[in-house]
Amino acid sequence: MKYYKISAIVLIVFVFTVGFKPVEVEHKEIFKTPKNVILLIGDGMGLSQVSSSFYFGNENSSFERFKQIGFIKTSSESHLITDSAAGATAFSAGIKTYNGAIGVDKDALAVPLITHKAAEAKVVSGLISTSSITHATPASFFAYVERRSMQEDIAAQLPASEIDFFVGAGNDFFFKRKDNKDLSATFSKNGFIIDTVSLKKPQNFNLDNKYGYLLAPKHMPKMTEGRGDFLSQATQLGIEYLSKNDHGFFLMVEGSQIDWGGHANDSEYIVEEVKDFSKVIGEVLDFAEKDGNTLVVVTADHETGGYTLASENGNYNKIKGSFSTGGHSATLIPVFAYGPGAENFQGIYENNLIYHKIMQLTNWGK
Repeated sequence: MKYYKISAIVLIVFVFTVGFKPVEVEHKEIFKTPKNVILLIGDGMGLSQVSSSFYFGNENSSFERFKQIGFIKTSSESHLITDSAAGATAFSAGIKTYNGAIGVDKDALAVPLITHKAAEAKVVSGLISTSSITHATPASFFAYVERRSMQEDIAAQLPASEIDFFVGAGNDFFFKRKDNKDLSATFSKNGFIIDTVSLKKPQNFNLDNKYGYLLAPKHMPKMTEGRGDFLSQATQLGIEYLSKNDHGFFLMVEGSQIDWGGHANDSEYIVEEVKDFSKVIGEVLDFAEKDGNTLVVVTADHETGGYTLASENGNYNKIKGSFSTGGHSATLIPVFAYGPGAENFQGIYENNLIYHKIMQLTNWGK
Protein backbone atom coordinates (compact mmCIF):
# COMPACT_ATOMS: atom_id res chain seq x y z
CA MET A 1 0.00 0.00 0.00
CA LYS A 2 2.85 2.36 0.87
CA TYR A 3 4.48 1.47 -2.44
CA TYR A 4 1.49 2.76 -4.43
CA LYS A 5 1.29 5.98 -2.39
CA ILE A 6 4.98 6.67 -2.98
CA SER A 7 4.60 5.90 -6.71
CA ALA A 8 1.67 8.29 -6.96
CA ILE A 9 3.62 11.05 -5.25
CA VAL A 10 6.62 10.49 -7.53
CA LEU A 11 4.34 10.60 -10.59
CA ILE A 12 2.73 13.88 -9.50
CA VAL A 13 6.11 15.47 -8.85
CA PHE A 14 7.36 14.24 -12.23
CA VAL A 15 4.35 15.67 -14.05
CA PHE A 16 4.64 19.10 -12.47
CA THR A 17 8.44 19.32 -12.80
CA VAL A 18 8.86 17.78 -16.23
CA GLY A 19 5.55 17.14 -17.95
CA PHE A 20 4.22 20.68 -17.53
CA LYS A 21 7.53 22.45 -17.89
CA PRO A 22 7.16 25.13 -20.53
CA VAL A 23 8.91 24.21 -23.73
CA GLU A 24 10.95 27.04 -25.13
CA VAL A 25 10.35 27.36 -28.86
CA GLU A 26 12.57 29.50 -31.02
CA HIS A 27 10.45 32.10 -32.82
CA LYS A 28 11.89 33.51 -35.99
CA GLU A 29 10.16 36.52 -37.50
CA ILE A 30 10.00 36.28 -41.24
CA PHE A 31 9.62 39.56 -43.06
CA LYS A 32 8.85 40.02 -46.72
CA THR A 33 8.97 43.53 -48.10
CA PRO A 34 6.13 44.32 -50.51
CA LYS A 35 7.29 45.91 -53.73
CA ASN A 36 3.94 47.58 -54.41
CA VAL A 37 1.21 48.99 -52.18
CA ILE A 38 -2.38 49.60 -53.27
CA LEU A 39 -4.47 51.53 -50.76
CA LEU A 40 -8.21 51.54 -51.50
CA ILE A 41 -10.26 54.08 -49.55
CA GLY A 42 -14.03 53.85 -49.54
CA ASP A 43 -14.85 57.35 -48.39
CA GLY A 44 -17.59 57.20 -45.75
CA MET A 45 -17.59 53.38 -45.80
CA GLY A 46 -18.42 51.86 -42.44
CA LEU A 47 -19.26 48.27 -41.58
CA SER A 48 -22.89 48.57 -42.71
CA GLN A 49 -21.80 49.97 -46.07
CA VAL A 50 -19.43 47.00 -46.43
CA SER A 51 -22.23 44.65 -45.34
CA SER A 52 -24.52 46.00 -48.06
CA SER A 53 -22.30 44.33 -50.66
CA PHE A 54 -23.38 40.95 -49.26
CA TYR A 55 -27.12 41.61 -49.58
CA PHE A 56 -27.62 43.61 -52.76
CA GLY A 57 -26.69 42.44 -56.25
CA ASN A 58 -25.91 39.06 -57.73
CA GLU A 59 -22.12 39.07 -57.45
CA ASN A 60 -20.15 37.82 -54.47
CA SER A 61 -18.67 40.52 -52.30
CA SER A 62 -14.91 40.93 -52.75
CA PHE A 63 -14.59 41.71 -49.05
CA GLU A 64 -14.99 38.07 -48.11
CA ARG A 65 -11.74 37.23 -49.89
CA PHE A 66 -9.77 38.85 -47.07
CA LYS A 67 -8.42 36.83 -44.13
CA GLN A 68 -6.59 39.67 -42.35
CA ILE A 69 -9.03 42.18 -40.82
CA GLY A 70 -8.68 44.94 -38.23
CA PHE A 71 -10.37 48.16 -37.08
CA ILE A 72 -9.20 51.75 -36.85
CA LYS A 73 -10.20 54.56 -34.52
CA THR A 74 -10.77 57.68 -36.60
CA SER A 75 -10.96 60.70 -34.28
CA SER A 76 -8.87 63.65 -35.48
CA GLU A 77 -6.63 65.94 -33.44
CA SER A 78 -9.41 68.52 -33.16
CA HIS A 79 -12.62 66.47 -33.12
CA LEU A 80 -13.98 63.14 -31.93
CA ILE A 81 -15.58 62.81 -35.37
CA THR A 82 -13.13 63.34 -38.21
CA ASP A 83 -13.65 64.82 -41.65
CA SER A 84 -12.13 63.41 -44.84
CA ALA A 85 -9.20 65.83 -44.85
CA ALA A 86 -7.89 64.91 -41.42
CA GLY A 87 -8.82 61.27 -42.01
CA ALA A 88 -6.89 61.04 -45.28
CA THR A 89 -3.92 63.01 -43.91
CA ALA A 90 -3.65 60.38 -41.18
CA PHE A 91 -3.15 57.83 -43.98
CA SER A 92 -0.88 59.97 -46.15
CA ALA A 93 1.32 61.52 -43.46
CA GLY A 94 0.96 59.32 -40.39
CA ILE A 95 -0.20 62.13 -38.11
CA LYS A 96 -3.34 63.27 -36.33
CA THR A 97 -4.35 66.74 -37.46
CA TYR A 98 -7.33 69.08 -37.32
CA ASN A 99 -10.48 68.72 -39.41
CA GLY A 100 -10.03 70.43 -42.75
CA ALA A 101 -6.24 70.09 -42.89
CA ILE A 102 -4.56 68.73 -46.02
CA GLY A 103 -1.00 67.44 -45.56
CA VAL A 104 -0.27 69.69 -42.58
CA ASP A 105 -0.07 69.08 -38.84
CA LYS A 106 -2.08 70.67 -36.02
CA ASP A 107 0.07 73.81 -36.34
CA ALA A 108 -0.58 73.98 -40.10
CA LEU A 109 3.01 72.98 -40.88
CA ALA A 110 3.64 70.74 -43.90
CA VAL A 111 4.71 67.17 -43.18
CA PRO A 112 6.32 64.58 -45.52
CA LEU A 113 3.74 62.50 -47.34
CA ILE A 114 3.88 58.82 -48.21
CA THR A 115 4.19 59.71 -51.90
CA HIS A 116 7.27 61.82 -51.08
CA LYS A 117 8.82 58.94 -49.14
CA ALA A 118 8.02 56.58 -51.99
CA ALA A 119 9.69 58.89 -54.51
CA GLU A 120 12.85 58.89 -52.38
CA ALA A 121 12.92 55.12 -52.88
CA LYS A 122 12.38 55.55 -56.65
CA VAL A 123 8.84 54.25 -56.27
CA VAL A 124 6.20 55.81 -58.55
CA SER A 125 2.78 56.92 -57.29
CA GLY A 126 -0.74 57.17 -58.65
CA LEU A 127 -4.10 58.54 -57.50
CA ILE A 128 -7.58 57.61 -58.72
CA SER A 129 -10.86 59.11 -57.54
CA THR A 130 -14.49 59.40 -58.57
CA SER A 131 -14.48 62.93 -57.12
CA SER A 132 -12.35 65.89 -58.13
CA ILE A 133 -8.67 65.01 -57.84
CA THR A 134 -8.44 68.14 -55.67
CA HIS A 135 -11.01 66.78 -53.20
CA ALA A 136 -9.93 66.09 -49.62
CA THR A 137 -8.87 62.45 -49.90
CA PRO A 138 -6.76 62.50 -53.08
CA ALA A 139 -5.43 65.98 -52.26
CA SER A 140 -4.00 64.68 -48.98
CA PHE A 141 -1.54 62.58 -50.98
CA PHE A 142 0.10 65.47 -52.84
CA ALA A 143 -0.86 68.87 -51.40
CA TYR A 144 -0.26 71.03 -48.34
CA VAL A 145 -2.95 73.57 -47.46
CA GLU A 146 -4.54 74.85 -44.27
CA ARG A 147 -8.09 74.28 -45.49
CA ARG A 148 -9.55 71.66 -47.80
CA SER A 149 -11.72 74.33 -49.46
CA MET A 150 -8.61 75.86 -51.11
CA GLN A 151 -9.07 73.71 -54.21
CA GLU A 152 -7.32 76.04 -56.67
CA ASP A 153 -4.29 76.13 -54.36
CA ILE A 154 -4.43 72.35 -54.17
CA ALA A 155 -4.64 72.07 -57.96
CA ALA A 156 -1.62 74.31 -58.43
CA GLN A 157 0.51 71.87 -56.42
CA LEU A 158 -0.30 68.77 -58.46
CA PRO A 159 1.91 69.35 -61.57
CA ALA A 160 5.15 69.58 -59.56
CA SER A 161 4.21 66.89 -57.02
CA GLU A 162 5.56 63.34 -56.74
CA ILE A 163 2.44 61.99 -58.44
CA ASP A 164 3.17 60.18 -61.72
CA PHE A 165 -0.35 59.14 -62.71
CA PHE A 166 -3.79 60.38 -61.75
CA VAL A 167 -7.39 59.97 -62.84
CA GLY A 168 -10.37 61.94 -61.60
CA ALA A 169 -12.48 65.02 -62.18
CA GLY A 170 -12.00 68.69 -61.41
CA ASN A 171 -10.63 70.19 -64.60
CA ASP A 172 -12.30 73.50 -63.70
CA PHE A 173 -9.75 73.91 -60.89
CA PHE A 174 -6.92 73.59 -63.40
CA PHE A 175 -8.17 75.27 -66.56
CA LYS A 176 -11.15 77.49 -65.64
CA ARG A 177 -9.81 79.05 -62.49
CA LYS A 178 -11.01 82.16 -60.70
CA ASP A 179 -7.50 83.61 -61.03
CA ASN A 180 -7.71 83.02 -64.82
CA LYS A 181 -4.56 80.87 -64.79
CA ASP A 182 -4.40 77.83 -67.07
CA LEU A 183 -2.16 75.08 -65.69
CA SER A 184 -1.72 73.31 -69.04
CA ALA A 185 1.79 74.68 -69.56
CA THR A 186 2.75 73.84 -65.98
CA PHE A 187 1.65 70.24 -66.47
CA SER A 188 3.63 70.02 -69.71
CA LYS A 189 6.72 71.54 -68.11
CA ASN A 190 6.63 68.81 -65.46
CA GLY A 191 6.35 65.96 -67.96
CA PHE A 192 2.59 65.37 -67.83
CA ILE A 193 0.40 64.37 -70.74
CA ILE A 194 -3.14 65.44 -69.83
CA ASP A 195 -6.34 64.02 -71.31
CA THR A 196 -9.63 65.81 -70.65
CA VAL A 197 -11.69 63.79 -73.13
CA SER A 198 -11.50 60.08 -72.38
CA LEU A 199 -9.75 57.41 -70.35
CA LYS A 200 -7.67 56.23 -73.28
CA LYS A 201 -4.25 54.62 -73.12
CA PRO A 202 -1.69 56.61 -75.14
CA GLN A 203 0.09 54.81 -77.93
CA ASN A 204 3.48 55.31 -76.31
CA PHE A 205 2.53 54.56 -72.70
CA ASN A 206 5.77 54.57 -70.69
CA LEU A 207 7.59 56.03 -67.69
CA ASP A 208 9.26 58.73 -69.79
CA ASN A 209 6.04 60.68 -69.28
CA LYS A 210 3.56 61.27 -66.49
CA TYR A 211 -0.15 60.95 -67.20
CA GLY A 212 -3.21 62.74 -65.91
CA TYR A 213 -6.88 62.35 -66.77
CA LEU A 214 -9.33 65.11 -65.81
CA LEU A 215 -12.64 63.93 -67.14
CA ALA A 216 -15.31 66.19 -65.63
CA PRO A 217 -15.60 69.77 -64.39
CA LYS A 218 -16.17 68.95 -60.71
CA HIS A 219 -16.82 65.22 -60.13
CA MET A 220 -17.62 62.04 -62.03
CA PRO A 221 -21.27 60.94 -62.41
CA LYS A 222 -22.93 58.61 -59.91
CA MET A 223 -23.16 54.93 -60.74
CA THR A 224 -26.91 55.45 -61.00
CA GLU A 225 -26.23 58.16 -63.61
CA GLY A 226 -24.23 55.86 -65.86
CA ARG A 227 -20.60 56.16 -64.70
CA GLY A 228 -20.13 52.54 -65.71
CA ASP A 229 -16.68 50.91 -65.43
CA PHE A 230 -14.78 54.16 -64.97
CA LEU A 231 -13.20 53.21 -61.62
CA SER A 232 -12.32 49.73 -62.81
CA GLN A 233 -10.79 50.92 -66.08
CA ALA A 234 -8.87 53.71 -64.36
CA THR A 235 -7.43 51.29 -61.81
CA GLN A 236 -6.40 48.78 -64.46
CA LEU A 237 -4.76 51.55 -66.50
CA GLY A 238 -2.98 52.87 -63.43
CA ILE A 239 -1.61 49.46 -62.49
CA GLU A 240 -0.47 48.83 -66.06
CA TYR A 241 1.47 52.10 -66.13
CA LEU A 242 2.87 52.06 -62.61
CA SER A 243 3.94 48.39 -62.91
CA LYS A 244 6.48 49.44 -65.52
CA ASN A 245 8.66 50.81 -62.72
CA ASP A 246 11.23 48.27 -61.51
CA HIS A 247 11.31 49.78 -58.01
CA GLY A 248 7.60 49.35 -57.39
CA PHE A 249 4.60 51.62 -57.01
CA PHE A 250 2.09 53.15 -54.61
CA LEU A 251 -1.50 53.56 -55.78
CA MET A 252 -4.41 55.11 -53.90
CA VAL A 253 -7.90 54.40 -55.25
CA GLU A 254 -10.85 56.22 -53.73
CA GLY A 255 -14.50 55.24 -53.93
CA SER A 256 -15.46 58.85 -53.20
CA GLN A 257 -19.20 58.81 -53.60
CA ILE A 258 -20.03 56.20 -50.97
CA ASP A 259 -19.66 59.20 -48.67
CA TRP A 260 -22.00 61.35 -50.74
CA GLY A 261 -24.70 58.69 -50.60
CA GLY A 262 -24.39 58.77 -46.82
CA HIS A 263 -24.67 62.55 -46.66
CA ALA A 264 -27.76 62.36 -48.87
CA ASN A 265 -29.27 59.55 -46.74
CA ASP A 266 -29.71 57.71 -50.04
CA SER A 267 -29.34 53.96 -49.56
CA GLU A 268 -29.49 53.12 -53.27
CA TYR A 269 -26.67 55.61 -53.91
CA ILE A 270 -24.53 53.88 -51.26
CA VAL A 271 -25.33 50.37 -52.44
CA GLU A 272 -24.41 51.05 -56.08
CA GLU A 273 -21.19 52.87 -55.14
CA VAL A 274 -20.14 50.06 -52.77
CA LYS A 275 -20.86 47.45 -55.44
CA ASP A 276 -18.63 49.37 -57.86
CA PHE A 277 -15.90 49.66 -55.22
CA SER A 278 -16.18 45.95 -54.40
CA LYS A 279 -15.70 45.08 -58.06
CA VAL A 280 -12.50 47.13 -58.20
CA ILE A 281 -11.26 45.49 -55.00
CA GLY A 282 -11.75 42.10 -56.63
CA GLU A 283 -9.74 43.12 -59.68
CA VAL A 284 -6.96 44.54 -57.49
CA LEU A 285 -6.85 41.28 -55.51
CA ASP A 286 -6.63 39.32 -58.76
CA PHE A 287 -3.58 41.39 -59.70
CA ALA A 288 -2.03 41.03 -56.25
CA GLU A 289 -2.53 37.26 -56.18
CA LYS A 290 -0.85 36.92 -59.55
CA ASP A 291 1.92 39.38 -58.74
CA GLY A 292 2.77 37.91 -55.33
CA ASN A 293 4.55 41.02 -54.10
CA THR A 294 1.77 43.58 -53.70
CA LEU A 295 0.24 44.66 -50.40
CA VAL A 296 -3.44 45.59 -50.67
CA VAL A 297 -5.08 47.60 -47.88
CA VAL A 298 -8.79 48.50 -47.98
CA THR A 299 -10.29 50.89 -45.45
CA ALA A 300 -12.19 54.18 -45.04
CA ASP A 301 -11.53 57.58 -43.56
CA HIS A 302 -14.78 57.53 -41.56
CA GLU A 303 -18.38 56.38 -41.72
CA THR A 304 -21.09 58.66 -43.13
CA GLY A 305 -24.79 58.71 -42.37
CA GLY A 306 -24.92 56.42 -39.35
CA TYR A 307 -26.02 53.85 -41.93
CA THR A 308 -27.80 50.71 -40.75
CA LEU A 309 -29.21 47.70 -42.59
CA ALA A 310 -32.60 47.37 -40.91
CA SER A 311 -35.67 45.24 -41.54
CA GLU A 312 -38.35 46.73 -43.74
CA ASN A 313 -41.61 47.18 -41.81
CA GLY A 314 -40.59 44.47 -39.35
CA ASN A 315 -40.10 41.90 -42.12
CA TYR A 316 -36.83 40.11 -41.30
CA ASN A 317 -36.56 38.84 -44.87
CA LYS A 318 -36.44 42.37 -46.30
CA ILE A 319 -33.60 44.81 -45.73
CA LYS A 320 -33.59 48.55 -46.15
CA GLY A 321 -31.00 51.17 -45.36
CA SER A 322 -31.73 53.61 -42.56
CA PHE A 323 -29.77 56.56 -41.22
CA SER A 324 -29.13 58.33 -37.93
CA THR A 325 -27.38 61.44 -39.29
CA GLY A 326 -26.66 63.42 -42.43
CA GLY A 327 -23.04 63.80 -41.37
CA HIS A 328 -20.17 61.57 -40.27
CA SER A 329 -20.21 59.20 -37.30
CA ALA A 330 -17.53 58.04 -34.85
CA THR A 331 -17.91 54.30 -35.44
CA LEU A 332 -14.81 52.12 -35.77
CA ILE A 333 -13.81 51.48 -39.38
CA PRO A 334 -12.77 48.07 -40.76
CA VAL A 335 -9.38 47.47 -42.37
CA PHE A 336 -8.88 44.62 -44.84
CA ALA A 337 -5.39 43.55 -45.92
CA TYR A 338 -3.88 41.07 -48.35
CA GLY A 339 -0.33 40.29 -49.40
CA PRO A 340 3.11 40.58 -47.80
CA GLY A 341 2.75 41.93 -44.26
CA ALA A 342 -1.06 41.77 -44.26
CA GLU A 343 -1.09 40.26 -40.76
CA ASN A 344 0.27 43.56 -39.40
CA PHE A 345 -3.10 45.21 -40.05
CA GLN A 346 -5.04 43.06 -37.59
CA GLY A 347 -6.22 44.44 -34.26
CA ILE A 348 -7.66 47.79 -33.19
CA TYR A 349 -5.48 50.88 -33.58
CA GLU A 350 -5.43 54.56 -34.53
CA ASN A 351 -5.98 55.48 -38.19
CA ASN A 352 -2.55 57.13 -38.59
CA LEU A 353 -0.88 53.78 -37.91
CA ILE A 354 -1.95 52.66 -41.40
CA TYR A 355 0.80 54.96 -42.70
CA HIS A 356 3.37 53.70 -40.21
CA LYS A 357 2.60 50.05 -40.89
CA ILE A 358 3.07 50.60 -44.63
CA MET A 359 6.29 52.54 -44.10
CA GLN A 360 7.68 49.90 -41.75
CA LEU A 361 6.94 47.12 -44.21
CA THR A 362 8.28 48.88 -47.31
CA ASN A 363 11.19 50.86 -45.81
CA TRP A 364 10.39 53.68 -48.24
CA GLY A 365 12.31 56.83 -47.56
CA LYS A 366 15.07 55.16 -45.58
